[in-house]
Amino acid sequence: MKTVSLKIDDSIFGETEKILSKIQKPRNRYINDAIDYYNRMQRRAILEKKLREESDLVNIDSMTVLKDFEEFDYVD
Repeated sequence: MKTVSLKIDDSIFGETEKILSKIQKPRNRYINDAIDYYNRMQRRAILEKKLREESDLVNIDSMTVLKDFEEFDYVD
């Protein structure tokens, strides 16, 4: 495990202490769980952004292909 020193806003620290007293969880475990949760949310946001960008690229190509097909003269 790594040791990290950080500064927490007084209001956040106070709220955290209130919650910790009610849930009986060590502060260190609570902060680790919070960071883990936040990391998962950020990974999802990064993946969502990447998928949207790739979807937009595919959409542009799909529309071009569709236009090309519409221009064909189909003979029976």
